[in-house]
Amino acid sequence: MRNSPFWWVLIGFMVLLDFYVFQAIRVVAQPAGAKTKTIIYFSYWILSCLAVIILIILPYLHFEHQSKLLRTTIFAIIAGLFFAKVIASIFFLIDDIRRGVQWVAGKLFFSNTEGEAMQKGSRISRSAFLSWVGLIAGGGLFGSLIYGFGNKYRYQLKKIPLAFSNLPAAFKGLKIIHISDIHSGSFTDKQAVLKGIDKVMKEKADLILFTGDLVNNTADEMADYMDVFNKLNAPMGVYSTLGNHDYGDYVHWESPDAKKANLDRVKAIHGQLGWKLLVNEHVVLEKGGEKIAVIGIENWSAKSSFPKYGDMKKAYEGTSEYPFKILMSHDPSHWDAEVRPKYPDVDLMLAGHTHGMQFGVEIPGFKWSPVQYVYRQWAGLYEQASQKLYVNRGYGFIGYPGRVGILPEITVIELT
Repeated sequence: MRNSPFWWVLIGFMVLLDFYVFQAIRVVAQPAGAKTKTIIYFSYWILSCLAVIILIILPYLHFEHQSKLLRTTIFAIIAGLFFAKVIASIFFLIDDIRRGVQWVAGKLFFSNTEGEAMQKGSRISRSAFLSWVGLIAGGGLFGSLIYGFGNKYRYQLKKIPLAFSNLPAAFKGLKIIHISDIHSGSFTDKQAVLKGIDKVMKEKADLILFTGDLVNNTADEMADYMDVFNKLNAPMGVYSTLGNHDYGDYVHWESPDAKKANLDRVKAIHGQLGWKLLVNEHVVLEKGGEKIAVIGIENWSAKSSFPKYGDMKKAYEGTSEYPFKILMSHDPSHWDAEVRPKYPDVDLMLAGHTHGMQFGVEIPGFKWSPVQYVYRQWAGLYEQASQKLYVNRGYGFIGYPGRVGILPEITVIELT
């Protein structure tokens, strides 16, 4: 990272962004007194310079040995400042374009006297207005990201009744808990995580299904949380599958054998927790003399940046005789790309992966997140013909240590 060209391009862009935003701050600070201006300018540059300095010395700090909470908080604040300035700069750019058009129009269509008079009469007030709008928008984004730090353990129960005409009578009323994306390597508050597990167990579900990303990168991230997640149990069992982060693909390993050994440990942890990990395979659940199939595959994504380890053909083989099938597949893009076209008798697919980007808006009848421009199905229930997909918003978090609008989720599905 120390010699990465991208790293230095990013730092250079941040410096240019700081100067660009400062021009708007100077505009809105014009009515203030000299002392107030000094305080505003000094505060802005202290904060901006600290962010750049930390980025420059970051490769030398060995943050991996520091407090996880401190590390993620610093990263989140710097990233929040950066994106807030980017959002604000959009408004500043609109104003610059407007002023450029106004200047050109003044030169082409008016006399010099008329053009100068037009620009003097409107330039300051309009620039101040858009500068204020940009700073408020950027500040609002930064403030919401800071607020979101307190939401990362605010587990919400989503109760979803799902009706299927072909569900065997013995399974009507079956209660399933669906969780996804634990990301144990991000946790910093064990008691808060445990409260979420207590919520799960209070639901007294018949079946618990986990759709991948137990860790961020390495198996040892679960060391402090084994005695939390081993509390998950259900009469019909706890079944799990792997997500893209479970393979250790985002870590530089000293050898392929080291990477494989880590994956083997991750897989073993599922068994140590009392979960049955489904690796391109299925199990048959029986109740009242009737049967359904639960299929679990390794990560399979339609996106080129994520792996296709899953083998749906292998996992599906032998399930055609069962009237109802549930598929656990981590990445929701799998549904449109392979499941619906090739496996129309898979009744319900459960996925996660997107986290709802941990940022968005959800109100009754409306939901939005930037992740929807990448994933067509990104949170909640989707239906096509007789097939259904449910995308869990994630139990944990990664990267940004918080949630804004999209809270961590425990899904309670009742088959009717």
